[in-house]
Amino acid sequence: MTTAREQTGAPPFILYLDGADHAEEMRNLAVWVADLLLPVYGREVTSQQPWCPRWWEHLEAVARLHALWLAWQEYTDPAAGPSGPAVWHRDHLGPVMTELRSATGPFAGCKQGSHRAKAGPVVEAYDG
Repeated sequence: MTTAREQTGAPPFILYLDGADHAEEMRNLAVWVADLLLPVYGREVTSQQPWCPRWWEHLEAVARLHALWLAWQEYTDPAAGPSGPAVWHRDHLGPVMTELRSATGPFAGCKQGSHRAKAGPVVEAYDG
């Protein structure tokens, strides 16, 4: 059986994956977050700049971090040219981390060392 990555040659967005493909992509994302992103860019956690130790339980965080990781793979590839990493920092890292760590972002209810599930907005079924 071929994976989605093998079929297309490029990693698909994580929200489109399921089963073994999703589990493998989450494992790879978790390694990147733990081994590169947070050691280099994980600033101090405060009430104004929260971070959740269980970030993978926040679907918005998973989606944003995965998109950030995909962009990192693209812009740190030698084919991106010498300005690739600068473009990644400017266009991807800053905006994603600002949104994630905002006092109103997905980690807003989490405190250092603890996770709190966030209640999403209520959506009524479309009956049109």
